[in-house]
Amino acid sequence: MTHEVVAGAFLIALPVGYNVLYTLLARSFDYPDILRRPTGEVLQRFTAGGNRLVLTWWAFAMSAVLLAPAAVLVSASLGDANGTLLVMATAVGILAALVQFLGLIRWPLAVPHLAREMADADASSGKKDAIDVVFQTLNRYLGVAVGEHLGYLFTGAWTTLVGAAILQSDVLHPAFGILGVVLGPLFVIGSFEFVGANERNGWKLAGSLVPVAYVGWSLWLLAIGVALLA
Repeated sequence: MTHEVVAGAFLIALPVGYNVLYTLLARSFDYPDILRRPTGEVLQRFTAGGNRLVLTWWAFAMSAVLLAPAAVLVSASLGDANGTLLVMATAVGILAALVQFLGLIRWPLAVPHLAREMADADASSGKKDAIDVVFQTLNRYLGVAVGEHLGYLFTGAWTTLVGAAILQSDVLHPAFGILGVVLGPLFVIGSFEFVGANERNGWKLAGSLVPVAYVGWSLWLLAIGVALLA
C-alpha cells in the first residue's frame, strides 16, 4: 500500500468524521450557539445529553487527531517538492492537530465534573459562581486561545504550506495548490477573531471567514483524497 493511498484515505476520513460529528453536536447540543448561553443553562443541557453526548464530544476531539497522521502522509506523498517545505508542513500539521485536540478534550473529560457539581442540590451560590468562573475560563483558554486561535493559525499555515508544496510537485494538479494557498490565509485571519481590541466581543470579519474556510477546506481535503486514491 503506497503513501498516496493511505494519505487519500485519511484525507477523506478527516472531513467526513469532523462534519458528521459537528452536525450531531449542533442537533443534540445546539453547538456552537449554546456557548452564548449562561453557564448554568449550558451545563444543564450537557447533563441532559447523558453519556451519548459525552462520547460524541470525545469522538469529535479524536477526529482532530486524524490531522497529525494525515499531515505526515501528505508530506510523504509530495516527496518531489522542496524538502524543507515538507518538513515545515509536517511539523505545523502535527501542531494543528495537537492544539485542536487540546481545545476540544475539555468537553468529555473536564466539563462532566463541572456539570455534576453545578447540578448538586446542596451547592451554594458561591460554589456555583466558582463553577461559572472555571467553566468560562476553560472556554476562553482551551476553547478560544488553544483550540480556535492556535488551531486556526496552524491549520491555515499547514494548508498554505501544503498548497505551496503541491505547486512544486507533479503528484497533484496545480489547482489543488492554488486552492490551498487561497484557503490557508482565511484561517489565519480567522485566528485573530478574539485578539487585541477584539478580545471581548470578537472581530466580525474574522468570525465570518472561519465557517467559509472550513467548508472550502473540507471540500479541498476530500478532493485531494479522491485524487490520491485515483
